[in-house]
Amino acid sequence: MAPLPFQQSYAALPERFYANVPLSPAPDPKLIRLNNALAEQLGLDAQWLASPQGVAMLSGSTMPEGVNPLSMVYAGHQFGSFNPQLGDGRALLLGDVQDARGQVWEVQLKGSGPTPFSRSGDGRAVLGPVLREYVVSEAMHALGIPTTRALAAVKTGMTVLRETMLPGAVLARVASSHIRVGTFQYFASRQDLAGLRLLADFAIARHYPQVAQAPAPYLAFLQQVIAAQANLIAQWMLVGFIHGVMNTDNMAVSGETIDYGPCAFMDQYDPNTVFSFIDERGRYAFTNQPTIALWNLTRLAEALLPLLSEDEDEGVTLAGQALEQFGGIFHGAYFAGLRAKLGLKTQQVGDETFFHALFDQMHKQQADFTNTFRSLSDERVISGNYLPDTLAGMQPWLAQWRQRLAQEGEEAPAVRAEHMRRVNPCYIPRNHLMEAMINAAVDKDDYSLFETMLRLTASPYTEQEGMARYTQPPQPEERVRYTFCGT
Repeated sequence: MAPLPFQQSYAALPERFYANVPLSPAPDPKLIRLNNALAEQLGLDAQWLASPQGVAMLSGSTMPEGVNPLSMVYAGHQFGSFNPQLGDGRALLLGDVQDARGQVWEVQLKGSGPTPFSRSGDGRAVLGPVLREYVVSEAMHALGIPTTRALAAVKTGMTVLRETMLPGAVLARVASSHIRVGTFQYFASRQDLAGLRLLADFAIARHYPQVAQAPAPYLAFLQQVIAAQANLIAQWMLVGFIHGVMNTDNMAVSGETIDYGPCAFMDQYDPNTVFSFIDERGRYAFTNQPTIALWNLTRLAEALLPLLSEDEDEGVTLAGQALEQFGGIFHGAYFAGLRAKLGLKTQQVGDETFFHALFDQMHKQQADFTNTFRSLSDERVISGNYLPDTLAGMQPWLAQWRQRLAQEGEEAPAVRAEHMRRVNPCYIPRNHLMEAMINAAVDKDDYSLFETMLRLTASPYTEQEGMARYTQPPQPEERVRYTFCGT
């Protein structure tokens, strides 16, 4: 059996931070896919991981010597209501590895069976959501958006009861850590100041080591998390990504996108788009994501108050000042991203109004989010020599846009188009294609569309011959209105 370079960093924290978990073996684990490039980056032996022993580990069935899986405890606000104890109800943290650049990555199994935090759940995942998270997380990585990564997908050989009996599966995923806003809430709600400080020190050492020597390291930590989340949400908004369930236990202090449940990329633009079946009031709608991120960060600030100052009033003041920075950081990143998507190089006073006018037109025309920006990246559109169907009805705004481009200098349309194509993807994991992919895998054990989606979204900015159908929005009968968690 090949040795694994796993460290047990989180397990070195006191026992109240986690629970050790007995294994729940899968009856017939089979590897669906191994992310060989990621395994190599992590210094893991891909050949061993694909072996029967490796697949047994990736399914949560047996562990090599020295790998003692644990489940992390945390709390969280779920749709605005606080639950003082949640924890990994279906996840096992195997340990962490260090890549060649010195970056630490945790390896976690999702869906491998019950844990002490499962409550009434079975701790299992089913195949469809595992494939969705694999594709979407890898697509987000290729888009340059901080995210957990998919290391492997494994079928367990068992069936799991959801609405019907479905094939079980496990996702092996990787993150710089799985510490959440809810992890801090857990210790704060118990008034466990020692635990809170240990957790903050661990998170600082892992994610923001530069703040350890700051005059006020815990305040500096809060500021770093606020900045990381503000930049992350801006990146989500720029590609039309909807997380679906932005509970505080689904928000990582690392600034990585985590917990892909009922997530989706928007097709036709509507700011109020919701994909989570249980989000009946639209709390986590596309347009609300920046507001919810700030709300979640406010909960983090509340949890950190005892570390910010021994004087509560002073702590509240410091936290408030830190939170006030969110809007400026978010809008700075978001507007800079929009300028890049539109080929604009200068910042002007009327930018926000100009951007809103575009989105108003997109909403009225029911324009596809991704294809609108990709169409604007066409040299002929920039020159005014071509009007694709995607932009039909938007001529007044297009005239304004070209006038603005003309004011910015003499950059050749071909050069401007090339720059725009680098930030406006042509391939995203479209919802109707994802559903077709899942149905083929579940009903026919056919993973060809899964592989195609992975290949295309790995190079999201480069058009590939014969793949035009993967850029098309769904027909009315193909539209997917809701997605489900399921992992």
